[in-house]
Amino acid sequence: MDLPDRYNVGADLLDRNLEAGRQHKVAIHSASGELTYGDLAQPTYGAARALHDLGVRREERVLIAGYDSPGWVASFLGAIRIGAVPVPVNPLLQRSEDYDHFLEDSLARVAVVDAASEEKIAGAAGRAPQRPKLLRADQLTPGDAVTPAATRKDDMAFWLYSSGSTGKPKAVVHLQHDIPYTCVTYAEQVLGITERDTTFSTTGLFHAYGFGNNLTFPYWVGASTVLHAGRHTPATVLETIEKRRPTLFFSAPTLYNAILNFEGAKTRDLKSIRHCVAAAEALPAEVWRRWKDAFGLTILDGVGSTEMLHIYCSNRLDDLRPGSSGKPVPGYELKILDERGQPVSKGEAGDLHVKGDSALALYWAQHEKSKRSILGEWFFTGDRYRVDDDGFYWYEGRSDDMIKVSGLWVSPVEIESALLEHPAITESAVVGVSVDGFTKIKAFVIAKPGSVGGDALVTELQDHCKSRLQRYQYPHLIEFVTELPKTVTGKIQRYKLREKEATPA
Repeated sequence: MDLPDRYNVGADLLDRNLEAGRQHKVAIHSASGELTYGDLAQPTYGAARALHDLGVRREERVLIAGYDSPGWVASFLGAIRIGAVPVPVNPLLQRSEDYDHFLEDSLARVAVVDAASEEKIAGAAGRAPQRPKLLRADQLTPGDAVTPAATRKDDMAFWLYSSGSTGKPKAVVHLQHDIPYTCVTYAEQVLGITERDTTFSTTGLFHAYGFGNNLTFPYWVGASTVLHAGRHTPATVLETIEKRRPTLFFSAPTLYNAILNFEGAKTRDLKSIRHCVAAAEALPAEVWRRWKDAFGLTILDGVGSTEMLHIYCSNRLDDLRPGSSGKPVPGYELKILDERGQPVSKGEAGDLHVKGDSALALYWAQHEKSKRSILGEWFFTGDRYRVDDDGFYWYEGRSDDMIKVSGLWVSPVEIESALLEHPAITESAVVGVSVDGFTKIKAFVIAKPGSVGGDALVTELQDHCKSRLQRYQYPHLIEFVTELPKTVTGKIQRYKLREKEATPA
């Protein structure tokens, strides 16, 4: 990458299209209508001026909590344009209290909201020490051109949150040059994206995967995007594809599988799509084959992370192995090390490390975590992988106890704590198990003397967790046991439970 020292990525993603004469080219298709790149400039300038007028200054944070929309995009680009740091967060969290940590951790001066998130964020803002002001993304006033702040290519640009082993989200700090790096590596060299493409991602803009799919990649080349506000279902996905005719479709393995199982799916028209992409969790080879049989389309599965910003290892149309994560993306290097930090033999599993210039600068206010994860030019991913004789990488699980379900990280500690709040439970241990190639959450629980197990208590425990945690943070499977494996110091050995589940009966 040969970027100038003075570089503002928020301005670049918009201005490069205006300078290329794409003022009348559609940038966004959404339920509210179509916006050209020229149209998008107006609310972006409006967001920049509104944030400045609300007191936001260079490197101060701006929380963004809302569904995918033109206003979301304008707020993100507008914030970086004035040198501020946008901080997207998940709009699907259920409780106002779920946003307290984001506001306190980021010290956001302004929170950008929409109609669906305003009440939740307003409650959290009222409790926050710095009392951030609210700005509605869907009510931005168009503005005149705003001169970009003279940020440097190595300045802080934006944050994305990633869950930690305790369930406390940690802020991943990215720099101005990180976005272009992902665009010229994965987007150009693996996807081959051009201005003729239209992208559609079922993963939202707040997530690193969806952020690249439906914002940075298309804007880099002047392509068009399809934004859908709200949750995706097989029905809405198929309807959107038939109506908007995307050429690049991005989703998670769980939703690919759900579409395949949706009645009448195989009769739907997906002929506009030239590439399908999967990430956020491992794609079972059987789902890959069924999708190919049903629609004649190849899914390019890959692995990425919030810390690396997007996919750094991927299959290609002319070089793939169903069930694997593919091979390193140009611009990235991978290595697999054992517990002593030495390279493993080919075919053996170990800890995956990745090197590439889109890597995070640090975890905000997480010095020890940053030191453990950022090892010089290399990032410790926390994933265990093996590489075969042909150079394909195969996922073998996590190095820690975190569980990824439907592309979302789940902390076993949180679920265990919720289970222990139930009067019938004395101990619990939660792990991820494989069911038909997909990861499910399984709880091993010890009931108190006199408690009656069975299906009734299983349902009660699941409802108990759903009432206290997020909708996806509950055990899909529950097994009642009389004891749990522990170390001599009393720590639960979850890996032994995982090994037990993986061993054939």
